Amino acid sequence: MALLEVSQLDVRFGLRQGEVRALRDVSFTLERGERLGIVGESGAGKSVAAFSLLNLIARPGFIAGGSIAFEGQTLNTMSERGLRKIRGNRISMIFQDPMMTLNPVLSIGAQMVECLKAHRRISSKEARAIALDKLRQVQIPSPEKRLDQYPHELSGGMRQRIIIAIALLLDPDIIIADEPTTALDVTIQAEIMALLLDLCEQHNVGLILITHDLGVVSQVTQRMLVMYAGRVIEQGPTREIINDPQHPYTQGLINALPQMATPGERLNQIRGSMPSLSNLPSGCAFHPRCDFIKRADGQTRPACIEQVPGFVQAGNCQVACHMVAELLEDRRLKEESQ
Repeated sequence: MALLEVSQLDVRFGLRQGEVRALRDVSFTLERGERLGIVGESGAGKSVAAFSLLNLIARPGFIAGGSIAFEGQTLNTMSERGLRKIRGNRISMIFQDPMMTLNPVLSIGAQMVECLKAHRRISSKEARAIALDKLRQVQIPSPEKRLDQYPHELSGGMRQRIIIAIALLLDPDIIIADEPTTALDVTIQAEIMALLLDLCEQHNVGLILITHDLGVVSQVTQRMLVMYAGRVIEQGPTREIINDPQHPYTQGLINALPQMATPGERLNQIRGSMPSLSNLPSGCAFHPRCDFIKRADGQTRPACIEQVPGFVQAGNCQVACHMVAELLEDRRLKEESQ
């Protein structure tokens, strides 16, 4: 049994004009110590998926269907009291902006001690010793001094290291990192990701990394999901997807990387933009932006416009694409005829 199993997750937001489905049939697993990346453009549903795992979706949002199982316990039907024993304890989360996460009127030490005492029956002195040890683990200089400082007195990189230390305080089984390096410059980003990877390997902690940066995903994760308009459209081993992407959207994301463009020429881009979840196109949500909606003979694939694609197996990856399904079927028929 996997450490975390998400099956057919459906998340909706109730608005005046009707319900909007933010996630549709999202399924994946995470093994102990495994590192999983979730990528996609803004609006793809990555952060909603992360918040759903800990049932942190605020009204008018709600989990409408599916299941989230952690060590066999179904989190999306668990009581709030039961979830408090999981959140921050067994599953920790690193949010996008550390300045918004840390309380500006409490010292770093007070926040770390409070977190520890909420889940452990220990004295303030013992909690402070644990907090000091975690700050050393994330390579904070002068950790004794930092415990008595406030968030505004620290640099962005140092605040992010403290957030990672807080996530590790209770020795969780899983860390969910939602765009953990968004507000940092490139050199600090590299340091933070290297630190996070090293700590996860040392403590055998599962990592769910949510990002739009395919470069980070390729270096840190073992498996990845590609999301588009609230659905997973490709998933499998990271190296296989990066080296041989099957879905046209995944190909577009990789081709849009700066290093894929010819020096002196315009950067590659995917035409159009992410559709509104309240007005998704029929069939495959990506078809208005897809360069492969037409066959080699110039004819449009009707299925792309009329039917939501299901998953097909391509190597070790699963892909939701009518074109890929068609190519695989043509290959199978050709092999059978030989």
